[in-house]
Amino acid sequence: MYRTPVQTATYAEALSEKIANRSARVGVVGLGYVGLPLAVEFAQAGFSVSAIDALDWKVARINAGDSYIQDVARGHIAQLVEIRELHATNDFGVVAELDTLSICVPTPLRKTKDPDMSFIVAACQEIAKNFHPGLLVILESTTYPGTTEELVLPILSGSALEVGKDFFLCFSPERVDPGNRRFQTRNIPKIVGGVTPACTRMGTLFYSQAIETVIPVSSSRVAEMVKLLENTFRMINIGLVNEMAIMCDRMGINIWEVIDAAATKPFGFMPFYPGPGLGGHCIPVDPFYLSWKSRQDGIEARFIELAGYVNGQMPHFVVDKIQNALNNKGKALKGSKIHILGVAYKRDVDDIRESPALDVIQLLKRRGAEVSFSDPYVSSMPIEGGILFSSELPKALGVADCSVIITDHSCVDYNAVLEHSQMVIDSRNVLRNIVSEKIIRL
Repeated sequence: MYRTPVQTATYAEALSEKIANRSARVGVVGLGYVGLPLAVEFAQAGFSVSAIDALDWKVARINAGDSYIQDVARGHIAQLVEIRELHATNDFGVVAELDTLSICVPTPLRKTKDPDMSFIVAACQEIAKNFHPGLLVILESTTYPGTTEELVLPILSGSALEVGKDFFLCFSPERVDPGNRRFQTRNIPKIVGGVTPACTRMGTLFYSQAIETVIPVSSSRVAEMVKLLENTFRMINIGLVNEMAIMCDRMGINIWEVIDAAATKPFGFMPFYPGPGLGGHCIPVDPFYLSWKSRQDGIEARFIELAGYVNGQMPHFVVDKIQNALNNKGKALKGSKIHILGVAYKRDVDDIRESPALDVIQLLKRRGAEVSFSDPYVSSMPIEGGILFSSELPKALGVADCSVIITDHSCVDYNAVLEHSQMVIDSRNVLRNIVSEKIIRL
């Protein structure tokens, strides 16, 4: 259902005025770690925000003034709901009344490591049912270069409306770093690339109302590639240092000391650190969007594939370290009690998506170990054959043959961990300043 066409001004002029005076009605589709903080920022900036999600429990919690995202305070949600600047719904019919719409839905990989576009397609199809002239649509979901023009635009332009004139379409990559107390949605620079220059101008104007720094680029394809370059850069460099860690282990060299010494060079070197593997929603996934897209153009992304292989081997490397350490004590891995410290994919978050701890636990169980875990942010986790529940410290450490630090949460007393453990495999170098025969470093 379309609104009455604008008579006295172009759609661009009318929408620009609404955005500038903050009378524009803002919509956000997908209320996860990207969408909910974005909705909150615009509501705090004085816009009326409709938050759309298919999951009823998310809608109910937001409308009750509650937060389920670690980086969004419950008090902020409650206040915005109370003054009616924020409202959640699962009804896409609200799109007919909106002026802007940011799409923040998941973009996972399939088992074949091909992009799963189903969430974007489903969201765009629902938006298309209530599409109208004058609407600004911005895709934030990480994806391959060309998605905005090749996939989203055809769905939204089915009514023969002209992009850049009758409606506006941009890509702006999310750059959220969960658990980062210094950089959050408001002060992380925002990249915006439109399908047309008019789209870019509109997207830049919009985000400038709530985000401190907005950086326009020449196209949506450039904006899409920016996010992939950022995370591919990290993935490849982590892969390099993980391979260096394996080399140093074979040569009897402390990789952590090597990195610290190399980092004293004031130019030409940026320290990256090894670990038990990659986890989270971005770094293990995003580079393979680029790899998949490059294959469509006949280009083999060799660095990405190799780094993915090396990083994927790190859980195996950690398990081998555990087995070798037990062997040196005259114990077999099969039947040994192994306690995992930290199962979230990174420090100080409650997210276990793609966490290397999942692989480490599964590998240990397949080799016959009895596995337990503790994590101050995670109470239970699914494993093959059931659910594993968090154990209490220090009791779990006392009965374990080996403790393994996978995620280095800052609230854990690692001196106490060492005191109560028979042996500690430290995959994060949190015990760097302690000399003890109990410690086996990555």
